[in-house]
Amino acid sequence: MPCCRKRTRKTMRARITAPGHASLNPDPDFNTSPNHLNTRIPMNTTATQIDTSADSQPALLMAVTSEQVCDAIKAAGCAVTAIEQDGVQRLHSASHGVGFQVLWGNSAAPDAYLDFTLSCPLRVQGGALPEGVLGDWHRAKRFARVAQHGEFLVLEMDVVISGGVGPDYLTVALQLWTQMMGQFFLHLRNFQPAVSEATAEATADAPAQEEATAA
Repeated sequence: MPCCRKRTRKTMRARITAPGHASLNPDPDFNTSPNHLNTRIPMNTTATQIDTSADSQPALLMAVTSEQVCDAIKAAGCAVTAIEQDGVQRLHSASHGVGFQVLWGNSAAPDAYLDFTLSCPLRVQGGALPEGVLGDWHRAKRFARVAQHGEFLVLEMDVVISGGVGPDYLTVALQLWTQMMGQFFLHLRNFQPAVSEATAEATADAPAQEEATAA
């Protein structure tokens, strides 16, 4: 009876050699189970909470005092003078070398106002205003209006607090007002009246008439 030889199975480990690198032998302790390969790294997925409660929001201004408007004028880069008249604080300031004043509107309490108007009166001298200068301003600009009262030309802008405004609203409004003043002065300086068709035709026909007369 032939002798049966028991074959011993020898486990061979693969040997991977990368060119120019040392031999790489697999680690027998390395766990290649699906659970190991799919291990999830714990991450903090909690969304950042934004505090929108009423306590975290800045308080709204429901009315303004003369002192608050005075501080806003200073924050806009202008000096201000407060003059008390009949128990009311009158604020006077200037921007671009031209003065303006604060005209109080509706009063909610003593020295507490729901609105006010920034007013810059200009005296018209040396003749009448060019035709269309006011209409052209109103077509091209917003926020500040212009009106003519006799020999005065008045630039005005309303500031409304009724209903509540943020703490920075007054400063932004005063900065806008000073910009409107500067733009209005440039508008007056650079305004060119539109030439009507009749005037243009008369101007064009003038040289031809002169040539005919000379001939």
